[in-house]
Amino acid sequence: MKKSKCFQWKDLQLYLGFILLLSLALLYENFFLGGVALVIFAYILYFAMRQLEIKNKEYTNHIEMMSEDFDQATKHAIFNMPFPLVITDENRNIIWYNTPFLNMFEDMTIMDLPLEKLVPSLKDVEGEEVYQVKLEDKHYLIFSNIVDTSKTESDVETMYMYYWVDNTEKMEVVNCFQKQRPVVCLVEVDNFDEAMDATPSDDRPRVQADLDSLISSYFYEYESLVRKFENDTYLVVITYEGFMKIREKRFGILDKVRNLNRGNTIPLSLSIGVSSPGLPFKDSYKEADTCLDVALGRGGDQAVVRVDDSYEFFGGKSKAVEKRNKVKARVLGIALRQLIDKSSEVFVMPHRNADMDAIGSGIGVLRAIANRNKKGYLILNNSNPSIDNLILRMEKEEPEMRKQLIKGEDAENLVTSGSLLILVDNHKPSFTEYPPIIDKINSIVIIDHHRRGKEFVENPVLTYVEPYASSTCELVTEMLTYMSGSLDLTNFEADAMMSGIVVDTKNFTFHTGVRTFEAASILRRAGADMSKVRELFEDDYDTILMRAEVVHNAKIIFDNIAISFLDRKASNSVLVAAQAADELLDIHGIKASFVLTKKEDVIHISGRSLGDISVQLILEKIGGGGHLNMAGAQLETESLEEAQEQLEEAIAQYLEEGAEV
Repeated sequence: MKKSKCFQWKDLQLYLGFILLLSLALLYENFFLGGVALVIFAYILYFAMRQLEIKNKEYTNHIEMMSEDFDQATKHAIFNMPFPLVITDENRNIIWYNTPFLNMFEDMTIMDLPLEKLVPSLKDVEGEEVYQVKLEDKHYLIFSNIVDTSKTESDVETMYMYYWVDNTEKMEVVNCFQKQRPVVCLVEVDNFDEAMDATPSDDRPRVQADLDSLISSYFYEYESLVRKFENDTYLVVITYEGFMKIREKRFGILDKVRNLNRGNTIPLSLSIGVSSPGLPFKDSYKEADTCLDVALGRGGDQAVVRVDDSYEFFGGKSKAVEKRNKVKARVLGIALRQLIDKSSEVFVMPHRNADMDAIGSGIGVLRAIANRNKKGYLILNNSNPSIDNLILRMEKEEPEMRKQLIKGEDAENLVTSGSLLILVDNHKPSFTEYPPIIDKINSIVIIDHHRRGKEFVENPVLTYVEPYASSTCELVTEMLTYMSGSLDLTNFEADAMMSGIVVDTKNFTFHTGVRTFEAASILRRAGADMSKVRELFEDDYDTILMRAEVVHNAKIIFDNIAISFLDRKASNSVLVAAQAADELLDIHGIKASFVLTKKEDVIHISGRSLGDISVQLILEKIGGGGHLNMAGAQLETESLEEAQEQLEEAIAQYLEEGAEV
């Protein structure tokens, strides 16, 4: 290090210059006196030089002594540092450590040992950083520093110094705060009124008391606050730590309530909405209420937990219970009529690769629009084998309606500020026939019978999502009866809507309830002809052969689940997969079936179930969705083997979670 001098020539220049000038002036006036003055000046100059040299030498010695003292102080401070310190070479091998660091690893020889072996989390750390590690029950903040020794005589070019600061107390406070963050849950009995009505009057108080006791005792076990504020609704405030324990056990309260039997002939089920932790109580309640709506929209008997910008689902293994009350259908039918009346034009949009239920319900909504004397359009970019027969019949019998079928780009050009968009048989924007139009229209209505998934249209003006319904055609038929005095359905329209119910119920054998047959009877009175409906499902010879090929390729996994594939691309491959999945359920002992098929650059999966296994929950794990006994998914791959591996992993995970098989 270059040392600064205490005394320098520039500090004396002014004084010596002044003395020299005086001496020269005196020499000019008096030679003798001037000569004496010059001699004195020379002595002063010599004395100043001598003193300057002496003082600088003394100062230099002082600085050197201070440097030695500082080095000694530094060494003393490092050796006696009260917190752990370790030094490594450029390869992160330990070359020095102090006693506190050694005490962290008792009974170990740590010299020359790679630091990453002691603390694996340091492996990817580079440069001067501050980061946290945990060793056993201690938390440390580590401050790292790089020391360049390349210009010294050291054999090590670069040294790394790590200062360890005990951060345990702070982390304990942070962990305590996180564990105590409040989580708000809303718990609702899905079918309270129906179960009570079906319970003998003498047993109703006992059912009510046991239900209250079961819910309260379950949550009290996790130190929760439980308050009942309606006959069928409970508010629960629980700590995050307690919630995580419930989550680990996958909301066992769902199974306990379902198994409650105190004279009730209809099993009870719960829907639970859970907020994110740590929100203000008002926001937590609103978020829990939203999650509860999602749970109910998916058919109930499940818990929905808000996680960041998505949801987690637990339960949902039982079939949605059909509601006997038609008030909702009447109210929503009247509300839809009012929305149509206020709109300048109405667009109806099904999901991609529309099936009979999507097209049939869309045709039913077009009739509702026509009854209100409004312009209606059905967005359909292309037909597909599952609806080709219906479209061909439409061209022959309803040419004017055929003109109402338009492509997405054409519909986008017709949109105005007064437009209304009605989504049928789907509630996911990305699954619609033409997603861009959703952002162009402010007023959106959803009519769907699929269980609500993570993706949902943002802020719809009207939502009618009822998983208990057999089909969207059933919902639309009910709404039509309340929207006008007479349905005014043509025979073709009645057949189209009946075909939607037929395809989703597999000829009235699956997922049917009283209201399914009531809707079918309404359509039958409106002119639906079952023989003509049957003609809409006729297949050609090649389709039948491909379906037989899929059944032949099937294999059985987990004793009662059939998986097969169609290893070729065809225009009707998705239809064949769905039909083959239905046929596989006819095999004795098979409770669920999945068929994979190639479709463009993705693999399409059709899932079917008899009801004991939820194909919806299985396919949701790989990005799909649908119903408990009918669901689908698309995987971004062209490899059937890779897709089948993902599917089998999802099935195994579902079974491990305690599903009833």
